[in-house]
This record gives sequence, C-alpha cells and structure tokens, in this order.
Amino acid sequence: MAESDSEDLSHVVARVRERIDPDEAEQTALRETAATLTSRVEDELAALSVDADVLRVGSTARGTWLSGDRDIDLFIRFPDDLDRESLERYGLAIGNAVLPEGHEEYAEHPYVVGEFDGFDVDLVPCFDVDDGSSLRSAVDRTPHHNEYLTARLDDELAAEVRVFKRFLKGIGAYGSNLRTQGFSGYLTELLVLEYGGFESLICAAADWHPPVELDPEDHGSRSFDDPLVVIDPTDPTRNVAAVCSAENVARLQHYARELLDDPRVDLFFGDDPEPLSAEDVQEHVRRRGTTPMAVVFDAPDVVEDQLYPQLYKSIAGIESELDRRGFAPIRSTTFAADRAVLFVELAHRTLPNVARHDGPPVHVRNHAEGFYDAYADGDTYGPFLDGDRYAVEREREFTDAAELLRSDTLFTVGLGSHVEEQLQEEYEVLVGDEVGGLAETFGGELAQYFDPKP
Repeated sequence: MAESDSEDLSHVVARVRERIDPDEAEQTALRETAATLTSRVEDELAALSVDADVLRVGSTARGTWLSGDRDIDLFIRFPDDLDRESLERYGLAIGNAVLPEGHEEYAEHPYVVGEFDGFDVDLVPCFDVDDGSSLRSAVDRTPHHNEYLTARLDDELAAEVRVFKRFLKGIGAYGSNLRTQGFSGYLTELLVLEYGGFESLICAAADWHPPVELDPEDHGSRSFDDPLVVIDPTDPTRNVAAVCSAENVARLQHYARELLDDPRVDLFFGDDPEPLSAEDVQEHVRRRGTTPMAVVFDAPDVVEDQLYPQLYKSIAGIESELDRRGFAPIRSTTFAADRAVLFVELAHRTLPNVARHDGPPVHVRNHAEGFYDAYADGDTYGPFLDGDRYAVEREREFTDAAELLRSDTLFTVGLGSHVEEQLQEEYEVLVGDEVGGLAETFGGELAQYFDPKP
C-alpha cells in the first residue's frame, strides 16, 4: 500500500472513530449502571452459603464497544465442584432478584436477561474453572477470554478493535450467530491483537490465502478444516473462527481490497437496500426470464441459532434435488419471520418427458451387461449405442418442478427436522410472478437477492 493511500485510510479511520467512539457521557452511564448491577449481585451472593463472585465481561468490559451499544454482560462464577442443578438454581434466583422485570433464556443452561436503566443486561452463571480447556459448561471459558484480552488491550488497541467491528458490520460480516456465520467480537479482538491494529489487519486480510492459520499463544498445530483458524489462547482444542463461513472470509478479503484501493467512510456504514414491491419483484422475474419458486410455511418456533442451520440444510437439499433432476437451479436463498421461505430460481420450470441416461462402455463387460439387462425389457428408448457406450432415454418422474415440490418427494431431500415437521402440517408453493407476494414481508431480502453484492 502506497504512503498516500495509508494517509487517506488513516483520515477515513479518524472520521469513522468520530462516529463510533463512545463519548464521556456514555462511558459514565455505563460505568455507573454496571457498578449498580454488580453491587446488587454481590448483595444477593452474600446471602448464599456458597463462595462465588461476579465479573463483568464482553466488549463493554474491555472498551471495545461501539457508541450506541447498550449491552452489559455479568457472569456469576460459582465453584467448579458445585453441582449443575445448584448452579442453575442459584443463577436464576440471583438473576430474577436483580432483574425482576427480566426473563429467562437458555443456552447450555438457563440465565436471566432484562433491561436496567436503558441497558440490555445478561446475568449468566458459570463455573470458576482453572482454564478455558477445563470446562463444565460452554460459557465457562468466557471469563478466561476476558482475562486474556484485558491484559493485552490498551486504549489504542481497543479503539482499533472498534474500527474493525464497525467495518465488519458495514460489510455484513459481523456476528457469530448461525444465521450470519460471521466474525464474533472475541475473534475481532484476537485478530487486531495478532496484527497490531486495524490497517495492518486489513492489509494482511487482503492477501490471505485460506486456509489461514493463526496461533496467538503457540499452542501447536491442530487439525481444523476451516478457511480461517484462530487457536483460542485459553483453549488449544478450539478454533475461535469455526463458525465463520468461507463466504464471510472472502467477503472480508473483497472489501479489505476495496478499502485499500478506495478508502471511504461509507464502507463502514453499509445501508440495507430499499425493499422491493411486488411489481418490482415481478419485473425482475420477467427481465431474467427464469422461474423462481418459493416453498412458504409457518416458521418453526425455535431460536434463530436452531432455525437457520435447518433452513440452510433444507434449501441445499431442495436445490440439489432440482439440479439432479435437470431443472438447472441458478441460485437459492432462505429467509424467515413469522413465515419461512425456501426460495430457488430455476432456468427451467418444465422439462421433456424423457431424459437421457448414459451407461458404461460395452467393453466393461460386467457393468455393461448389468446395465443392458436392466433396461432391455423396459419402457425406455433403447438401450442403444452411442459410440462405445450403452445409453437409454427414460421417462422422467417429474417434468414440472412445481409438481415435484408439491409432492412427497420434497420430504426425501434432507430437510431440517423442525422444517420438515412444519411442512408436514402445511405449506404452499409459489411459482413465477406469484413470488411477488412475498415482497410485503420480505421486500428487503428480495432486494438483496435481485441486486447481489459481494
């Protein structure tokens, strides 16, 4: 990167920081609220016959939060010899006492979330284990993450993390939930530490050749089949970037290069596209000359981290089956609100009544004779010879993709379990211009589909 480009980028980063760095009033409000909550938890702990403490973790504890974020995460650490039932009972009792207007949620075990003085608060019980690899529950490593990063992130590096987070948000690659499959907050912090700052990280990412493997504490090589591998400094058995998809790694690379080539603030603050109307969708369909199809059903009543992996599995199964049968899918997507949609765009809705099926070369005697005998007395055209191979033309089971999707064959493609249950109850198939009706609820998602970007 030329020096002039670096200066331009530094100027852009400075302008971004003016918008994302929390001001003194925000920081004061956070500190005071966190202190009040911590005191309330400590008062509740004092009444218990168990030795436990409370620790503030996450981005607001490490100074890597963005202006406008209103999250406070408090972890209540119990002795690692406490039984699971007692941990859950104590954790919920304290959470409900401190956040009486809150509600219970469930990860590996239940915890309490709620609002306090305008902040969104999570009160999470965990076991006080010796290190991040000696876990009794998945959340036990979080205090070790906090300790590791707090010891290494000074104010300037924390600011660099904020810039990187804002960049990832702007390009749509931030978030470790199973819908986004992007970069987690912890991962962004480790990457900034590894490369020493935002600009150095962006320069490096622009030239990554996946798989990229980073091992901050030199734990030694492990076998991970991921495009980006960052060995957890507190747990050598874990890849912090495991949830990060190949697509999001590529997305970071694409926009890193774009930022270096043309530094500008708008890359950090990407806007959602204007939602399409039904007429807009239908115009796209007519212009493309394709046949979109949508399987529409009530969304299963599960959390997003359960729902989206099942939707992704289901649309992959549908696309694969349509491809195998010759309907030539062009692209597919899935989205959900109260209703869920499995959306696939086809080059062909209908196909001829027959499809060609090639057999083995005649000189491969055993396979060739088996193929010939299988079709010799059937209703196919052939067997006949095409060069040195047998071939037949056989009747298709489905000549209309919509007919396939409305049949029981849909339930053979490898659907997610909750998706399959919902489809068994009821679903509809929209074809062609009918998909315009989805725009009322999913106009934004359809705008992204019909105007795709990296």
